[in-house]
Amino acid sequence: MIEKNKPALVILAAGMGSRYGGLKQMDSFTPEGDTIIDFSIYDALQAGFGKFVFIIRKSFEKEFKEIFNKKLEGKAEVAYVYQELENVPKAYVNPDRKKPWGTGHALLMAKDAISENFAIINADDFYGREAFEVMAASLAKKEQTSYDFNMMAYLLKNTVSDHGFVSRGECQVDKNGYLTDVTERTHIEKINGELKRKDGKGNFVAIDEDTIVSMNFWGFTPKCFEFGTELFMQFLEEEKSNLKSEFFIPSVVNEILKSGKATVEVLKSNAKWFGVTYQEDKPIVKSALSQLKEEAVYPKNLW
Repeated sequence: MIEKNKPALVILAAGMGSRYGGLKQMDSFTPEGDTIIDFSIYDALQAGFGKFVFIIRKSFEKEFKEIFNKKLEGKAEVAYVYQELENVPKAYVNPDRKKPWGTGHALLMAKDAISENFAIINADDFYGREAFEVMAASLAKKEQTSYDFNMMAYLLKNTVSDHGFVSRGECQVDKNGYLTDVTERTHIEKINGELKRKDGKGNFVAIDEDTIVSMNFWGFTPKCFEFGTELFMQFLEEEKSNLKSEFFIPSVVNEILKSGKATVEVLKSNAKWFGVTYQEDKPIVKSALSQLKEEAVYPKNLW
């Protein structure tokens, strides 16, 4: 029986995987055919999440549902929402645009599917069971009317690829462990062994390897949807002629912080993170997942 009132997990799975060269959210990483999402769902179920909301695109809806509906049947409630290029006011629909509108837009698409406290994650990142346990315990303590949100923190040096640039949310944290600012860095790259990011002018500047970053593992109550809609409309007006601009969750979070009525606690976990941005990352992830199964952290067959 599916229990009600457990936190939900929203999974960002509408990306096109341009740097990866395909839909990595449906790619298999084990001989048993597991996707990275399979491990996140398995960990989340163990941690106490009771509902899964997938943010996908209509173009791969059939294949996606075939993979995940059967696995979750009888275990949790499942919902799907769609992030499409045309899910914006008509005045801003541009037939030449090919890139999704970004993670902040995806978050807003989930509004009507969420009535409980929830976490949101990337489909192509492996966060580790402890991270889900810490997040679930935090969400379980909060009233659904609370403005106390949180995020799972990671160190930049543990989240970069050796095969090209990555995007990360650079975080500023106060002495009490609360987020004061997060900036989306869309290009961080390891160059000659040193981590560098591009500034607003496209120049490379050094960034500390111990910088706290967000991997889009956020914990929210439904109150988070009060923020972001107006900001997104402002973004659309300013960026309507830019076919590659994206509206990111950190923009929503900074609006939350700026309001003064909400807080974002920074949670920490010792769980190992890894993910895929490029095809060259895949063998590393496959090896790591294989080792976790060999060590019996996960059963050979998750389902």
